[in-house]
Amino acid sequence: MSGHSKWASIRHKKSAVDAKRGKVFSRLIKEVTVAARLGGEDPGGNPRLRTAIAAAKAANMPADNVERAIKKGTGELPGVSYEELTLEGYGAGGVAILTQALTDNRNRTVAELRKLFTRNGGSLVEAGAVSWMFEMKGVVLVERGRAEEEVLMELALEAGAEDLKQDGNFFEITARPDDFESVKEALTTKGIPLSSAEVTQIPKNTLRLVGDDAKQVLRLMEALEDHDDVQHAYANFDIPESVMQEATA
Repeated sequence: MSGHSKWASIRHKKSAVDAKRGKVFSRLIKEVTVAARLGGEDPGGNPRLRTAIAAAKAANMPADNVERAIKKGTGELPGVSYEELTLEGYGAGGVAILTQALTDNRNRTVAELRKLFTRNGGSLVEAGAVSWMFEMKGVVLVERGRAEEEVLMELALEAGAEDLKQDGNFFEITARPDDFESVKEALTTKGIPLSSAEVTQIPKNTLRLVGDDAKQVLRLMEALEDHDDVQHAYANFDIPESVMQEATA
């Protein structure tokens, strides 16, 4: 999981810049809208909407924006109808990549993402070819030094976490998606700052990359996450932190 932790940390820092450009808000609004359309406006009975609202709050999105997105999803306000799209592919070195998007034009998005894969040494493949390599988990990263490992482990496990391990400069806590919110709440209630917290797709096995393959995969991941329709891009790479920092500087 080390590749995931390093990449998640870099994305978290990058999101502060993206937020200024409104990109984070745009993605969150899409997710809130779709969650409300599929599961209704009550977060209590709609786990996906509850998670989306929590992410919006974490990004300091104004409550009015969230409310409008919900109403667009339920049809109370006019809005764009988004379709969910999952694309699977391989990057340089055989890295598996799972991309999730929300789009109002499926053909356009598929064509654009196919071009991004091709330009960066990758290719799209048929559905099911790589998705089996990932599993959904709640993942919380806490920077080392922000909490004692024993205290952190006790709080996390009591709240339902499955595991805690050190990964470079971070403690990585994993939990089932159903237990994610309780784990996050247990830590924040004790005043422990979280570097990132999300329900995400975790690779079951990782592929170590160095050199040109590593740089090419990181360019592809950056390009995917910069695309307006892409909500998430997951990969099973494990790249040395020094290479990752250099490539994403």
